[in-house]
Amino acid sequence: MNQPADSPEPVDADVAALRTLLRHQASTVTVVTAPGAPAVGFTATSFTSVSLEPPIVSFCLNLRSSSWPTVSRSRYVGVHLLGRHQQEVARTFATSGVDRFAAPTRWRVGPEGVPLIEGTLAWLLCRVVDRVAVGDHAIVLAEPELLRHGAGSPLLYHRGRYAGLAEHVEPPTCRAA
Repeated sequence: MNQPADSPEPVDADVAALRTLLRHQASTVTVVTAPGAPAVGFTATSFTSVSLEPPIVSFCLNLRSSSWPTVSRSRYVGVHLLGRHQQEVARTFATSGVDRFAAPTRWRVGPEGVPLIEGTLAWLLCRVVDRVAVGDHAIVLAEPELLRHGAGSPLLYHRGRYAGLAEHVEPPTCRAA
C-alpha cells in the first residue's frame, strides 16, 4: 500500500491512539435518562440505529458509571437528541457529582416514569431489550415505543468540543459548455 510522503506512519491501536482517532468522528449529542430513586441521566455520543425491522437503537455506557446500576435494571429509558442550543444540558449531564435534574434543567416525568427533558430536538421512549457487556462498557439495545421530534439543528461533539452544523449551502450549478 502506497502512502503519500506526508502521511504519518501507522501506530498501534492502543487506548490513547484510538481515543485520538475517534475524536475526528462527529457524533450527535444525546442524553439518556432512566427512572429510579433517584432518576439518572448521562450524556452519550454513542447512540445509533441498529435495525428498522424491528426498530432497535443502541447506546453505550461505562460499567463504572454512576448511572449504570440504574440503567442495568431499567425496563425503559429515554433517549434525547439535543439541539444546537443545548450545550449547557450536555455539560450538566456529563458532569459527575451534580444533580443533573436540578434547575435550570427542564424536564417532566413521562410514560413508564422515564424523565423526559424539555426542549430537545427529539426524544424516544425505549423499552430495553438487551444489555451486552463488552470490555469496560455495556451496549444497551432498546426498542423505541414512542417518539417526538421537532425542527432544528443538532448539537454535535467533534474533536473534544461541542459544535453545530454550518448552514446548508447549495452546490454550484453545472452549466453545459
